[in-house]
Amino acid sequence: MSWKQAAVLAAVVGAAAGASAQEDEALRHAREILRRAPLVDTHNDLPWLVREAGDADVAKYDLRRRTPHETDIPRLRQGQVSAQFWSVWIPSVDSGSARLQLEQVDLTRRMIAAYPDDLVFATRSSDIEAARRAGRIASFLGGENGRALENSLGTLRAYYDLGMRYMTLTHGRGTDWADSATDAAKVGGLSPFGREVVREMNRLGMLVDISHVSPAAMNQVLDVSEAPVIFSHSSARGVTDHPRNVPDDVLRRLAKNGGVVMITFIPGFVSTPVMKWEEPLMVKMQGLTAISDFERVEKEHEAVAGPKPRATLRDVADHIEHAAKVAGVDHVGLGCDFAGLPMPEGLEDVSRYPHLIAELVRRGWKDEDLEKLAGRNFIRAFAQAEAVAARLQRERPPSTATFEGLDGARK
Repeated sequence: MSWKQAAVLAAVVGAAAGASAQEDEALRHAREILRRAPLVDTHNDLPWLVREAGDADVAKYDLRRRTPHETDIPRLRQGQVSAQFWSVWIPSVDSGSARLQLEQVDLTRRMIAAYPDDLVFATRSSDIEAARRAGRIASFLGGENGRALENSLGTLRAYYDLGMRYMTLTHGRGTDWADSATDAAKVGGLSPFGREVVREMNRLGMLVDISHVSPAAMNQVLDVSEAPVIFSHSSARGVTDHPRNVPDDVLRRLAKNGGVVMITFIPGFVSTPVMKWEEPLMVKMQGLTAISDFERVEKEHEAVAGPKPRATLRDVADHIEHAAKVAGVDHVGLGCDFAGLPMPEGLEDVSRYPHLIAELVRRGWKDEDLEKLAGRNFIRAFAQAEAVAARLQRERPPSTATFEGLDGARK
């Protein structure tokens, strides 16, 4: 090797070492931020994976050890997670929704109770800091799919009493009273009963989650809601034009409402190449519930369309920055949606949150704003919703409205 070749090699090695040191410093800085500020994730589908793994026997899915999927207690600790909303998701079945929802609430509460040294059942915004002081992870229930109401406000109140602190109004299919982003519109956004659902959620202090709903429903919720609303797991349509993402005009309205968009990591929502590759699968995937079925459909498509593109951590950071630019840095948070399927490179599991914060450190984000993103924005919105509920409970009793009474003529 000539002296020139040696000099070039030394320069390359030195540059690589410098870049690695810079990355390590950003990661160290990110971890320090998360020691000061709580990291709140508002959407993790682990309960359905537990159901699939062992007939709802939580002992068969040991969270103290590395699990087959993305979530377990050691990796939650490594990811510095302070609070987790466990999604009590149900599929859009035509009958038996309430039974499914109650079974998932039961499973999730049993799962939390099985690990008292690490997880603690939580229902109030103030529980997050209390859990941090105790060295445990505040564990909330988030309902996903308004079909679980079976068109009853009494059912809604029962779920609140069982601990549910947000509800996603729809899922892949609409309900009788709210339109989904990925289904044909039936009621033009919200029906009269749908608006009453929002009003009663405000009175209870249950956050209205408008992930999965149509843009018309998003706007009508913002018209009705007296409390901050959330998107528990959505990204920015201005970056990736997926129907599940949030349009810029809604992001601007969200800021006026005081709500928060929790950016999801789902590859098809954060990467345009992945979205386009997946487009032919959307109809085939409607109604699937098992991870094995999703994997089968993707493999069949891959044989025709070629390998699936990969989303990256940087794609997720792009969505965070766009949402912060449009809605404001006070209105963005994190809602991963880990559900047993491949996630972006660099965000493979719940241990990786500090790496996402580190990417934003390298992009020049201020510590104060990163603390807001990590959890302070969500906690503020949650506390405001609790304050609105306290006022509304003084002003009006539980609603006795019925679906038949409000929407019967339409039906």
